[in-house]
Amino acid sequence: MWGLSYGLLDVLNKHFQEALELSKAQSGLLQAAYFGAYFIVAVPAAIFMERFGYKPGILLGLGLFAVGALLFIPASSAASFALFLFALFVLASGLGCLETAANPYATILGSEEGAARRLNLAQSFNGLGSFVGPLIGGTFFFSTAANEATGAVTEVAGFDGVRITYIAIAAVVVILALLIARIPLPDIRESDADAQTQSLPLSQQRHYVNGVITLFFYVAAQVGLGAFFINYAMDHWGSMTASKASYWLSVAMLCYMVGRFVSTALMKVIAPRVLLAWYALVNVVLMGVVVSGIPVWSVIALVLAFLFMSIMFPTIFALSLERLGSRTKRGSSYLIMAIVGGAIAPSLMGWIADNSSIEQAFWLPLGCFVIVFWFAKRGSRLV
Repeated sequence: MWGLSYGLLDVLNKHFQEALELSKAQSGLLQAAYFGAYFIVAVPAAIFMERFGYKPGILLGLGLFAVGALLFIPASSAASFALFLFALFVLASGLGCLETAANPYATILGSEEGAARRLNLAQSFNGLGSFVGPLIGGTFFFSTAANEATGAVTEVAGFDGVRITYIAIAAVVVILALLIARIPLPDIRESDADAQTQSLPLSQQRHYVNGVITLFFYVAAQVGLGAFFINYAMDHWGSMTASKASYWLSVAMLCYMVGRFVSTALMKVIAPRVLLAWYALVNVVLMGVVVSGIPVWSVIALVLAFLFMSIMFPTIFALSLERLGSRTKRGSSYLIMAIVGGAIAPSLMGWIADNSSIEQAFWLPLGCFVIVFWFAKRGSRLV
């Protein structure tokens, strides 16, 4: 469900630029509200789960998710950007609770050695939602209208499709919450892990601190790529329309999903750190092509970047939580806070695009992938 929400967010970015006449920097506030919520709710969610457990944390997240989706009804009726930002903030607060609960839960369900592979497999279904999101957004958020004088058909960004989409999401989330409330989930306790590592506070566990920093920059790259994918594709592929660019974003998300399933299998024979390093290096090269702005080929490079981003979030997350033992819940909350990188990057990239060019804005994710490469090679080592 949070993959679907994220996939829709990137289409909303372009939709609001047209429907509400926003600049690229202003539309980046959507990501600021969305990912800023993760920063605010992560620690309270962890405290809540330390007291009540994982399942109540998941149900709390689903409840906030549904409320946020329903807030799109008044926001659409008023055509108010401020109300849309508030709705996204509430919705993302629910997602922040879900990620704070679900990600560490996946890492402790089995052996520590298989944590990265389990989390990648679980997050593969997130990729399915991310693939479907742009398809839905491209179909329902943009309608067509014919000019009576010329007969020309143009795209129109309205709010009816947005309202209906989020009402449907709220209904599905409520049903899912009711089902989970009735299903018993094992209340797994974290092990004490390695005694020496366990004795150190989180701030002194170098691999963990490096992981928090790296996740901040990785999410900045991921969100930045998605936020301006449609803008970039329209500028660098002939007469591509916003709806067609949305479908290309779905192709990118399909690569993202397939990459997770395939890479999860590869992790049986290739260490997660090694695979992460290679994927980060490939994306540095692909971002170089994107920055060059070569027509068509740069868009293809941007699509392929999603394939090699596929394992980055869950692998960085799992490697950072190694040997945290009973500090796993609290450690997870600070990693979720690092998702705030996604709140900062779009506005910064939008400002660069407005004042220079959309190509120059992609220097930012290029630098972020360099940091991911460093983490995979050196920063994730246990000391």
